[in-house]
Order: sequence, then structure tokens, then C-alpha cells
Amino acid sequence: MVRATGLHPNTVREHLENLVRRGMVARTRAEPVGRGRPAWLYALTAEHGDISEYTGLAVALAATVARTSSAPGEDAARAGEEWGRDLARNRGAHPGSPAAARDRVVALLGDLGFQPVREARDPTTIRLTRCPLLDAAYRNPEVVCGVHLGMVRGALEAYGADPAGSALVPFSEPGACRVVVPPLVS
Repeated sequence: MVRATGLHPNTVREHLENLVRRGMVARTRAEPVGRGRPAWLYALTAEHGDISEYTGLAVALAATVARTSSAPGEDAARAGEEWGRDLARNRGAHPGSPAAARDRVVALLGDLGFQPVREARDPTTIRLTRCPLLDAAYRNPEVVCGVHLGMVRGALEAYGADPAGSALVPFSEPGACRVVVPPLVS
């Protein structure tokens, strides 16, 4: 976890303990191996296990697209665009200003669990500090990240903004990906 998130071990431990207290994660001791105390193991509780099931499905689908498509990134982006338009429509999308479109896409990313953070010094950049499909993204970034980029583009379009030039930079820094939405004109 420390390597994957780029966080200090004590910070990771604190977050895991919070998840244990909230009942979202169970903690057990690993079998002893050699000297020292055995490691702690963490797993989703049964109540929250559906998340891992969907991740498994995403891994399987992404692997199939990567294996069978002649242009997996493009196909994934197209699928993501349809999904993004549907998500926006289901949230009552109506064309508005480009700035409002960006705000609504950031809210959508938050609703989907990406924990978006806007860059104060650069409004065209949004940091995604969590990926709900991280395991699938590590295994097939072209497909999974392509779907996520397409989703952003489709939602921007549904909310009335031109998605041209938007980009997603997977794993751009420890613990975050970046979504770039170029300056939006009214």
C-alpha cells in the first residue's frame, strides 16, 4: 500500500485503522514467518465485498477488450463516451456554460469515487486521488483509463462543453492521475 499510494507508512496505517473502526475492512494476523511480529492483513468486510466483485469483472472485461480489439484504447474511449453521456443524462444534464459543465463533471467524478481535487493554480487540471478500479487500471491501463477519459468527454459534451483536447494522464504522480480539460470557451 505504501508503494502504491506514495504515502508514509504511518499515514497508511492510520487510514487502514479508520476503515477497520468503521467496519469496512477486517484485520487479521498473517502466519508467522521468521523473526519479528507477523504482518497484519486487511480485507474488505462481507458487507463491502461487492466492490471487489465489480473490480474482478472490470479486470476480466478490460483484459478481453485488450486481447480482442485492434484498437483497445479507442474502443474503450468510445464506450466511455457513451457511458459519460448516459451518466450525465441520468443526472438531468442540460447544456450550460463550459465552466458549469466542468463543475458538473468534477461532481460526477466525485460521485463515482474518484475523489477529484482541483488544482488551484491551474483550473484545467483535476487530480483524481482515488480510482475505484485501480486493480483493473494497473493491469490494463489503456482500456480502463480509456473508458474513464471517454466518460469525462461524454459527460462534458452532455453538459454543453466541447470535450476536444481533454486528456487523462494515468498514474501521473504517486497516488493520483490527472485529467486535463483545456480552457473552455462559452
